[in-house]
Amino acid sequence: MTTVDSGRDSMPSAIDGERIVAPEPPRANGRNTQRRRRAGGLTPYVLLIPATAVLAAIVGWPLIQLIITSFQEFGRAQVFGAPPAWVWFENYTAVLTDPVFYQVLARTIGFAAVCVILTMLLGTLIALLMVRLPKPFRILLSVGLLLAWAMPALTATIVWGWMFDTDYGVINHTLVEWFGLEQFDSHPWLIEPMSFFLVAAIIVIWGAIPFVVFTLYAGLTQVPDEVIEAAQLDGAGAFARFRLIVFPYLKPIFLITAVLQIIWDMKVFTQIFALQDIGGIRAETNTLGVYIYQVSIAGGDFGMGGALAMIFALIMMAISLFYIRHLMKEDEQ
Repeated sequence: MTTVDSGRDSMPSAIDGERIVAPEPPRANGRNTQRRRRAGGLTPYVLLIPATAVLAAIVGWPLIQLIITSFQEFGRAQVFGAPPAWVWFENYTAVLTDPVFYQVLARTIGFAAVCVILTMLLGTLIALLMVRLPKPFRILLSVGLLLAWAMPALTATIVWGWMFDTDYGVINHTLVEWFGLEQFDSHPWLIEPMSFFLVAAIIVIWGAIPFVVFTLYAGLTQVPDEVIEAAQLDGAGAFARFRLIVFPYLKPIFLITAVLQIIWDMKVFTQIFALQDIGGIRAETNTLGVYIYQVSIAGGDFGMGGALAMIFALIMMAISLFYIRHLMKEDEQ
């Protein structure tokens, strides 16, 4: 008679039909663990010294200079040799009491939120599509995504700017000639703030989707097909299978990808700055990165720009700390 052993204490057996229980690996006692730690010694910390020194030189020193500048009155005169005066928190007070700062901050957060949501949504749909596509079409789609990913942000912005050009853009021509929408004849897309950010969002999302697609597609290949097929046999629809099986499997990947997208979209500079040069109104379309550039570099008020940059850096550090904390939790699990 065939018996099935489900207990952990069962002895290994060679009889056909019985489950062979593998012997448990020896547990590491405290002495072995201590010996391994002693064998590592200080070597890992010594190996970290060169990278730490490079980071301190590249990131640490400019950050210290930025903090010092944010507490000083530092304008064009100081650039040409005049000694800066210490004003301490006056720059921060001026920034935090300026209504323009809050308008720019709200605009930045809103723009980043829309870009992140649409990027994650479209990236998820395209990744799911890639799983079902035949191999030749999947390769073709992958090549197209890689080309979009490889295109520099400034080049992409200029090309998209041509497509939305008021007089010669292919978008206006298509809407008028193909769909008969005469109101888009010579329509200035970049003058109105809403349509300006619509064009900017298209450019940002177009450039960010490949990263999300490839990351999620790699995760989707790790979802067991047996579980999906079992759920399908139980009558679960496509949305239910995604919500109950696929999403829990990929939840860490979704979270990490979303946090990275928030960081990148909050820091968007090139697309906004280049579109403003093509035809946007700066005062109504500034995001935080472009606003810092205009106050400090274009406006010559480096003290105020330093305070703005420090506030922006604190916001980004808060988001980054959340990301690092989640990574540490993943490692512990």
